[in-house]
Amino acid sequence: MAEYVICDLETTGLSKFRHGITEVAAVRRDGEKEVERFHSLVNPGRHIPPMIQRLTWIDNDMVADAPSMREVLGNFFDFLGEDPLVAHNSTFDVGFLSHHGQQELDHVFVNPAVCTRKLANRLLPDLPSKRLEMLCQHFGIENMRAHRAMYDVEVTVHIFQQFVQMLEDRGCCSLDDILTFQCR
Repeated sequence: MAEYVICDLETTGLSKFRHGITEVAAVRRDGEKEVERFHSLVNPGRHIPPMIQRLTWIDNDMVADAPSMREVLGNFFDFLGEDPLVAHNSTFDVGFLSHHGQQELDHVFVNPAVCTRKLANRLLPDLPSKRLEMLCQHFGIENMRAHRAMYDVEVTVHIFQQFVQMLEDRGCCSLDDILTFQCR
């Protein structure tokens, strides 16, 4: 697969309609090589609930002077360009990016999205859980700072590399092959 962007978001909650984004991180890759990184905290324009603060280690003081969602999303969409997005549970990330991109910038998200969770469902059907933490354990990847965007991106890079090898062994080498495989 040519260039792609592995991305992760942290948010104030699970609903793209009621909650905001607090952190965006991404790594552009060209095959096995890292090309560049994007990272920003985001002022979500709303209070971060205590449970989310404990989970993400991001509190209201940390984002008080951070750029707005509008600014960060504009910069992120410029960074992403037309490249495919890879994320663990991409439905969540794409949902937030689509909703807030449309709301803040009138941006329509059309990039193809590869979901490492869907790939895990297909490639590792016997694994009892497809959570990022369980995949790290399965592949022997150290997982010390879960629920911070750049750390989760770095972990997802390693997981996706494992999946790419497994997919290539099955004859899936192109983006179209991977997108078709994840949806079977």
